[in-house]
Amino acid sequence: MIVRELLILNKHGLHARPATLWVQAAAKYQSSIRLKTADREVDGKSLLAILSLGLSAGSTVQLMVDGPDAEAAADALTQLVAELGEKES
Repeated sequence: MIVRELLILNKHGLHARPATLWVQAAAKYQSSIRLKTADREVDGKSLLAILSLGLSAGSTVQLMVDGPDAEAAADALTQLVAELGEKES
């Protein structure tokens, strides 16, 4: 299992548009993808679950990926979060 701490840099947080991009990217991988905050853990391939976390700018979230393509999935999603922050900052 790969675990990474992600910092949400997008000034609007992980709202509907970036969350949709996240889900589209996550769906390309076979691995299980989970997002965890201090008090909740959700399916990282579910748009509603991600939106329910209410991740605002400056939030941190733990990315947990487990499966045959875990490294590729973790790398792609980490890069996506960085790119979303660059576009919106």
